[in-house]
Amino acid sequence: MGKASVGRQPRLRLGAVSYLNTKPLVFGLAERAPQIEIVYDVPSRLADDLHAGRLDVALIPSIEYSRHPNFAQVSDACIGCRGPVLSVKLFSRKPLPTIRSLALDEGSRTSVLLAQILLWERYRLRPRLSQLSIDCGPEDTAADAVLLIGDRAIHPPQSGFVECWDLGDQWCRWSELPFVFALWVARPGVDLAGLDEILGQTRDAGVAHLDEIARAEAAGVGLSPSQTLSYLRDNLYFYFHSRERRGMELFFELAAQLETLPAEQESAV
Repeated sequence: MGKASVGRQPRLRLGAVSYLNTKPLVFGLAERAPQIEIVYDVPSRLADDLHAGRLDVALIPSIEYSRHPNFAQVSDACIGCRGPVLSVKLFSRKPLPTIRSLALDEGSRTSVLLAQILLWERYRLRPRLSQLSIDCGPEDTAADAVLLIGDRAIHPPQSGFVECWDLGDQWCRWSELPFVFALWVARPGVDLAGLDEILGQTRDAGVAHLDEIARAEAAGVGLSPSQTLSYLRDNLYFYFHSRERRGMELFFELAAQLETLPAEQESAV
């Protein structure tokens, strides 16, 4: 499969996440495949656009892949972690076993389920849920706890919170498996010839140029180049291997079980 085959579909629309953690997956993609139109947005909206046919391929929350059996995974490039992820965090105003309400970042669908699964598995806790819009901060909700993802999760709230969970760290310790937050997926009927090669080559180039990406992106996310490099190199994992598949399948299984539980339940702890 070569790149030329993708060139026969000049209208291929590809959706990528607009967060720092995606930069290695799209490094040089516009130059490598100029026939692909790249659209940037938050993960939840990319999933909606893919389902609606406004996109042909997108980097979507992993849970959306399980909800749409007609979607096809198109690459072994992904956004995952094998330990602390830094950019997916739950901040709590009170000890976690005592929380009763949780505000969830509008930009995520996978992480909102991950937070609920971990609260249930750790504390048998089902808090009341509300949504925190993209343009609001943790100070804009009175919920006991707040889930933040992406670049704004890297910077902790200034005050008012007594506990913080890095959800990547919590999952990996609890399950002893990696976690996959997002992966490249195509809707039905799209000619994917050569696309896996292009996306894999792009990921490999990005991983090989993390220093360059860190220098270019650091100021925009309020980090030093060394902090940005550490995040991209040490907190993220961009390869979908067999352990990633097992971790993702366990997540899907637990997410399905979660939907059978009552909407709210007092902690048994």
